[in-house]
Amino acid sequence: MVKFLSLASLVCALSVSTVSAKEVQDHNQMMNHGDGHLMDMDGAMVMGQNTDTLPGGCEKIAATKEITVRAGHKYSEKFPGTMFAFDQQEYQFEPCTKLTVHFINEDEIRHQWMMHGLPKYLYPKGMFHLEVSGPGKVSGTLILPPGDKTYLVHCDIAQHMEKGMKGQLKVGKGGEDLPSIPGVTASIFPDDYSGKPYDPKVDAPVTPAPVAAQPAAAKAVSAPVQSDDSIVSGVTVIGLAIGLIAAPWLSKRFAGMSAGEIVATILEQSAHLVGLVVQLISKLVKMVSGKNAIALPDK
Repeated sequence: MVKFLSLASLVCALSVSTVSAKEVQDHNQMMNHGDGHLMDMDGAMVMGQNTDTLPGGCEKIAATKEITVRAGHKYSEKFPGTMFAFDQQEYQFEPCTKLTVHFINEDEIRHQWMMHGLPKYLYPKGMFHLEVSGPGKVSGTLILPPGDKTYLVHCDIAQHMEKGMKGQLKVGKGGEDLPSIPGVTASIFPDDYSGKPYDPKVDAPVTPAPVAAQPAAAKAVSAPVQSDDSIVSGVTVIGLAIGLIAAPWLSKRFAGMSAGEIVATILEQSAHLVGLVVQLISKLVKMVSGKNAIALPDK
């Protein structure tokens, strides 16, 4: 009986270790689709790869570096409130460095390592992108731009960045630190794990105090002076004057006509007026251009 239990325990231990061990697939036979875009049919992808073109301002490759980035749920355990994370949240390199990133996904789902803000004339969409589905490894290379700047690196799968999978990459001295990088910078909306009960006097949002009512006399004094938007404005007066002057002529011109005839007449006169204006403009153009024209000999 003891031997049987020992044998059963050994079998269970072997089965558990077999299940927990994850085989990481190395995606190194991807097809090149041009413009630094590599893919295979097993869920791996590289976008924006650049192995030899120098960014503007880089006279030569300053250094050649390689890093390994691991992504998975287990790396978020040290950051309360997160679900996913990279094994490292901050990187720093010299400008114009040729950087090869080996991205290893240790989860059974899809993860990405994306870098934003790169020069768009060299990197499509201004982005360098590594992606792999399930336990796997994919590698890609880029050449970092010159200057001191801090770039965001993150997983763009829905809610993965919000749940902790992000970091920052500094080129040179870097720029301003990015907010809410786990373990590096403070969160914009920090989580509260103190367990203290909600206190409306302390935790409730502060509302502005109502403005005290002012006496009517004070309102009259402090009220801004507004322009007089009366019905009888200057434009109205001019329109009425034109109408009074033109009314006798219009009554004689359209006497005895129906509404349709009046509309047709107005349209006809308008077309005639437009024609006269066009003729006048063409004559002016001929007069101006005729002074500079060179007379051609008769045939």
